[in-house]
Amino acid sequence: MRMYDIIKKKRDGNELTTEEINFFISGYVDGSVPDYQASALCMAVFFSGMTPRETTDLTLAMAKSGDMLDLAVLGDKTVDKHSTGGVGDKVTLVVAPVAAALGCTVAKMSGRGLGHTGGTVDKLESIPGFKVELSSDEFFAQVKEIGISVIGQSGNLTPADKKLYALRDVTATVESVPLIASSIISKKLAGGSRHIVLDVTCGSGAFMKTPAAAEELAKAMVEIGTMAGRKMTAVITNMDTPLGVNIGNILEVKEAVDVLKGGGPADLREVCVEIASLMYASCFDCAADEARPKVLKVLEDGSAFEKLKAMVSAQGGDTAVLDDPSLFPAPQYSHEVKSPRGGFISHMNAEQVGIASVVLGAGREKKDDPIDYKAGISLLKKTGDAVATGDTIAVLYTDAEDKISQAEQMILDAIEFSNDEPEDEKLIYKVIV
Repeated sequence: MRMYDIIKKKRDGNELTTEEINFFISGYVDGSVPDYQASALCMAVFFSGMTPRETTDLTLAMAKSGDMLDLAVLGDKTVDKHSTGGVGDKVTLVVAPVAAALGCTVAKMSGRGLGHTGGTVDKLESIPGFKVELSSDEFFAQVKEIGISVIGQSGNLTPADKKLYALRDVTATVESVPLIASSIISKKLAGGSRHIVLDVTCGSGAFMKTPAAAEELAKAMVEIGTMAGRKMTAVITNMDTPLGVNIGNILEVKEAVDVLKGGGPADLREVCVEIASLMYASCFDCAADEARPKVLKVLEDGSAFEKLKAMVSAQGGDTAVLDDPSLFPAPQYSHEVKSPRGGFISHMNAEQVGIASVVLGAGREKKDDPIDYKAGISLLKKTGDAVATGDTIAVLYTDAEDKISQAEQMILDAIEFSNDEPEDEKLIYKVIV
């Protein structure tokens, strides 16, 4: 078998066999297939696409290229939730403890933020003392005891995906549904959970810019996961405007705590209730409508918040800051961004707002960049809100005073105004099973 023949076969629009796909992945991981041939095949897939069977084979080969967690010892209600990324997306911090409080088992690995999207691991690390790295024994023992652990991605999980992702990023082959879907689902399969709920975001702050593109990706991922033997659900959510009010690590933890205490912004609460309901419905084989009252109950009675505290305590974190968020360290500077005119905010480019938070220090552009957990943005006005000239639209928080004017201009450039009130936007577009 030759890599040349595999590239030519896919270039000409033909279907690759399972053996050919396995040959490519194993060769790329061990170094016998060089980058230039791997990039050629990625470009061929970009233009020719893949069948569902090919994409499933690619996903399985990538998942099996390294270690795979076996969560069978934890029972049949292990559930993982994955978001395709967004701005102000602190959903995992809410839905993971909600699901655990309802009897689901949440043994989850999460990633760090890169670019304009934040990462769950960074948010958790903003809690003083919280450990995102646990040994396998510690991880399993904690999940058995309290039903939840969220840690950073570690070990030798999906090395093929790590290499391919970096290659696609520099060869203009990122925007391919089979390659995106296999990248995401290979990591979920390696993570071991029986039930997988995908939050596929769309809009200016998401990778998929339209509901139609998000639906295509969601359907592909659900089909792949189902063919691989997992119970799959996907929900398409709106990320055309930042989710919630706060963007930045400590700020987002505070907002997640608000939701877990029965409050929080209406849009964040709605998305969290929907996703947590789908997680419960998948694990307990019921309708989401049946799960929703249960989700609302554990938010209102405080049991979901107590589950978050139990996880934080078990992983070395200081739960005092959850009980009293004013104990979190404060940034040196805050600055109010004022509206230059009256009317309505007709659109807010979520990606640009996310980049502004990175400028302030809340995110990273390269994977090894340090971040300032205190930095971020609080949005006092969002899409659809009425404003008067001089109203405060946002408050910026940072230790880097010299970055404030740049971030302020980015916020203002991200906003479009109108004299007419815009129509309400959907938050939940569609659920796919």
